[in-house]
Amino acid sequence: MEPTHVPPESRPSIPPISVGDRKLTFGDRCYIMGVVNVTPDSFSDGGDFFERPRAVEHGLELAEAGADIVDIGGESTRPGADPVPTEEELQRVLPVIEGLADETDALLSIDTTKADVAREALEAGADLVNDISGFGFDPNMPEVVAEADVPCILMHIQGTPETMQEDISYDDVVDDVADYFETRIELAVEAGIDEDKIILDPGIGFGKTVKQNYRLIRELSNFCELGRPLLLGTSRKSSIGAIIDEPPKERVWGTAATVACGLWAGADIVRVHDVEEMWDVVRVTEAVAGMRPRE
Repeated sequence: MEPTHVPPESRPSIPPISVGDRKLTFGDRCYIMGVVNVTPDSFSDGGDFFERPRAVEHGLELAEAGADIVDIGGESTRPGADPVPTEEELQRVLPVIEGLADETDALLSIDTTKADVAREALEAGADLVNDISGFGFDPNMPEVVAEADVPCILMHIQGTPETMQEDISYDDVVDDVADYFETRIELAVEAGIDEDKIILDPGIGFGKTVKQNYRLIRELSNFCELGRPLLLGTSRKSSIGAIIDEPPKERVWGTAATVACGLWAGADIVRVHDVEEMWDVVRVTEAVAGMRPRE
């Protein structure tokens, strides 16, 4: 299938998502999510922001650079990564969330697959939950999200971070991801989560080949018919390195290409490390795509 641009006026109407006293509206702009990895071993910046003061400072820098959402995670999900105990993950993320909640108006997202971490992070000031397992690793996660009545991001993954690149198998990656989304939405709604608070992420790099990752970006518009906002996370990933043969921190402009193509194909949120540079990319691509000019 050829790359498809989805003009805002031709997409299914997506109701705004209420987050506290704020609303995220879709179709007329793309939101930027900045990444704060409070980990010693993330693939892109492992250890750079492991200490609380530096992590908080970095989150504030991302917000100042234009991030609408700051995503805080305390467990690496790179291929082959080992799980982190709940208490250790909490010790990593809670001080950072508390520090950012006092200092920025940007929305705060907790990047976790653990219900206990999500619950305490939301109490500490997080506004939404980003679950890379799509509620697949912890059966208590849907209940936590439903009780808190917060938005959630449900990502597609095949396997776990430890195993996801070992035995990649799909009948058709786009169709299979779409089917997965439908089952995850159904599970969430049955748990009491408002469907209007669900965001979908196709999981670039999570149990896919390089070719499959680029196909998902190219054909992202296939998921628009589900009527939910789409998040695209390509930043600095190995699929970009496979093309330009650069280490993660040198993949800024490769990332920019995927951000522009993803927005063109229907992404509503882009998750990136290099917010300042991607702010320019998003604004210009929005103009080309016919979205509302930013003030």
